[in-house]
Amino acid sequence: MVMLGLLEIAVKLDRYDIKLESPSVDEFLSLRSQIGWGEMDFNLARTSLKNSLFHVTIRENSKLIGMGRVVGDGAMYFYIQDVVVDPQYQNTGIGSALMVNIERYLSVNAKKGATIGLLAAKGKEGFYSRYGYIERPNNALGNGMCRFV
Repeated sequence: MVMLGLLEIAVKLDRYDIKLESPSVDEFLSLRSQIGWGEMDFNLARTSLKNSLFHVTIRENSKLIGMGRVVGDGAMYFYIQDVVVDPQYQNTGIGSALMVNIERYLSVNAKKGATIGLLAAKGKEGFYSRYGYIERPNNALGNGMCRFV
């Protein structure tokens, strides 16, 4: 696990409330919409949040400004999902604080032999590489693939 500038992040974020809890479904849908991820069915979102392994939220004056979560089977496969920051708060350390908390969870729960994956938004690969994630394809691995329903 790579921990870059933790003291700097802590000082920068002292006015925010960081909690290891799920956002409400309405908050989740609103934050997704703010960054252009489109609409999602309420019940689908509720079930997805409920079935997550881990959540981290960051709030300013009770307003959700960032969130991240981990999904998977809790043993061999962990996927970092929905690392989202309100556009007004991007590039302020919120995303890094989310990832520090996610990495802390993974350092305890992802045992040797587990795989941790993520699908980075276009242009965000460099952000995740700071935490040890590698881009595909490369000499050892082919393209990652997905299918959207």
